[in-house]
Amino acid sequence: MWESLIDILTRTSFLELLLIFIAKIVEVTISTLRLILINKGYRNYGVVLALIEIFLWVFVASSVIMGLSESPMKGVAYGLGFAAGVYLGSTLEQKIAVGKVLIQAVLPYDKGLLITNNIRTLGFGATTLDAHGKDSKRMVVMVFANRRDSKNVVKEIKAVDDKAMIISSETSNLSGGYMRQIRHLIK
Repeated sequence: MWESLIDILTRTSFLELLLIFIAKIVEVTISTLRLILINKGYRNYGVVLALIEIFLWVFVASSVIMGLSESPMKGVAYGLGFAAGVYLGSTLEQKIAVGKVLIQAVLPYDKGLLITNNIRTLGFGATTLDAHGKDSKRMVVMVFANRRDSKNVVKEIKAVDDKAMIISSETSNLSGGYMRQIRHLIK
């Protein structure tokens, strides 16, 4: 029993297993990014990533499938690479922060004016609405921002009013109005 288990574990070289593992991580990371980009409307980037992804998948999957009966460890490396690729892809997408968000803050009226001026000074467009809260006059400040910049907007709001009600939601379509200049990948 142990001789056969050791044989199974050592039949394929560590370098080959590592190559399968890394290639699968790269493939699934690309796949994860492709899906996210296509869902956010970046079809052209998604098509390029799909082409790279399918080439990697064909070569890696065929290598594993053809050698699986002689070395089950290839399947293990493939599976572990898949899981690691999903994690890495989603982590990378958070760092890239593609897309736009609508940030809405409900604030006391006087703080709303101050925050609006501060946000505009940072180069963001801000729209305000007069509102009425339970006990006082309020202001709703709305800012469209790139996801990458949204933390800065929220940080600016909290610097003035750490108790502000802040709502952020992703937007898929935006037309007209003022948007801070954005990078090439960001639409």
